Amino acid sequence: MDNLRDLCSRMAQPGRVDAIVLRPARRAVPLLVQEVQALPGQGLQGDRAGAARRPGASPSRRQVTLMQAEHLPVIAALTGRDAVLPAELRRNLVISGLNLLAARSPFADQPLRLRIGADVLLDVTGPCAPCSRMEEVLGTGGYAAMRGHGGVTAVVVAGGLVRVGDPVVVETPGQA
Repeated sequence: MDNLRDLCSRMAQPGRVDAIVLRPARRAVPLLVQEVQALPGQGLQGDRAGAARRPGASPSRRQVTLMQAEHLPVIAALTGRDAVLPAELRRNLVISGLNLLAARSPFADQPLRLRIGADVLLDVTGPCAPCSRMEEVLGTGGYAAMRGHGGVTAVVVAGGLVRVGDPVVVETPGQA
């Protein structure tokens, strides 16, 4: 019989990177790119979250933000729009086919990791709450529409190149 740890570590299928969004500076126009370098302990090269932090500061637990592609039409419907584009929501990676909210382990001693492509490992650190900026971008009610659909935050454990189309799988630490 499967235990809860086993059940939490298995997904029905791998996911896929559908979009990569970089935010070069606060309030700057987000950039859609086809590939980006993930930097261990920092984030994505060219994204403001990956920029150098002040000396002695603790590493951010929000180095990379991820959201599910399947939530884009939900957010559009909740805001009365025909569509919502990935760059509008300012999340770094838009992933399809994988339940990102389930990728956060309920066990403190066994975090679940996301492997993107062959090299990149991310530890999911928590939910990614919307910011008040969503009211500007999506209109009245944009903040409320994003609640529960904002995705997750992560830290870069192992770096490498992330490309649109790369597979995304949940990996328990210690797996090869």
